[in-house]
Amino acid sequence: MTGLRERKKQRTRDALIVAAHELFVTQGYETTTVDQIAEAVDVSQRTFFRYFANKEEVALFVQDMVGQFYYEAVCARPPGEPPLDCLRNTLDDVWDDVGEAVEEITPLDLHLKMCQVIELTPALLAAHLRHSLLMEEKLAQEIARRTGVDAEKDPRPRALVAAFTGVMRTAGRQWSMRSDASLEMAREVTRDYVAQLGPALSADWGRQH
Repeated sequence: MTGLRERKKQRTRDALIVAAHELFVTQGYETTTVDQIAEAVDVSQRTFFRYFANKEEVALFVQDMVGQFYYEAVCARPPGEPPLDCLRNTLDDVWDDVGEAVEEITPLDLHLKMCQVIELTPALLAAHLRHSLLMEEKLAQEIARRTGVDAEKDPRPRALVAAFTGVMRTAGRQWSMRSDASLEMAREVTRDYVAQLGPALSADWGRQH
């Protein structure tokens, strides 16, 4: 009985996410109300607030889930892996799983359109960046743990994570704003940008990588 109840709750939560994202994409984040989201799923405003504290939380739910998924995968990497390799290899290994996890909640094409909404909505972009900074600190602490250093005394974990996640954000902006955005294209752009991280930090800019 508990399992059935939990599945029903998850279906309601996912329906609210999809309805909210569809409204955000079609009419804009700022003009969409909680009442409209609840009405689209045929539930009360009170029910909405059982699942989400506000519109921002429902707007960024999938993004935050993806970030947590990646962080947990980094924590599960084998010991002894060089820090940058750990971050890059995790990205390669979990890409398909992340796509499947997103699809369990919302259609991928809607998720990709929602990425555009976040980029184009100042309030959402600011909130997304705040969430990203919290995740960066968690990743830096994990890199410090894996390498046996103290992140409060050794700046390398935070510097590495800041560089890596900065490249990821830049890649995300590039693919999310394209009219032909797709999961495979996002993967290709992200791989290309991450691959340029090492060459971009080298002194030799005299030849194209």
